[in-house]
Amino acid sequence: MAKVELKKPIVEEISENIKDAQSIVLVAYSGITVEQDTALRKEMREAGVTYKVYKNTMMNFAFKGTPCEELCKHLEGPNAIAISKTDATAPARILAKYAKNVKTMELLAGVVEGTYYDAKGVQALADIPSREELLGKLLGSIQSPIANFARVISQIAESKEA
Repeated sequence: MAKVELKKPIVEEISENIKDAQSIVLVAYSGITVEQDTALRKEMREAGVTYKVYKNTMMNFAFKGTPCEELCKHLEGPNAIAISKTDATAPARILAKYAKNVKTMELLAGVVEGTYYDAKGVQALADIPSREELLGKLLGSIQSPIANFARVISQIAESKEA
């Protein structure tokens, strides 16, 4: 079997993963220990993020002709890719958390909803809270005035009874 035929399924797998993805983040993963990598992969799985190490040439072929094409210029050295089809901030957020502990691990670039971001853009994306946190804050800000209003009405009713 020719080498090209062996590589084709891998390129198709990458292409299928990045198709319809909300967020794709490329990371240089050197210097990470086995324990840290295991914890990282576990957290990625729990967040519904696909995290995988592919050869740069395979990613290069898969990125051609897609919104991820700009990522090709970062494909040097040991790289991994994190892909999320549901949460646009999860890959960047989780990888940034681990990059703080592993100084040699570096966020390179990403594509979020079809827009290319460099390392600074991906870091800014990582600082955005998750969807659940934002919804929680919104719900809290909506509930606060209602709860205060209910307390005031309750106090007025108690004072009139007395």
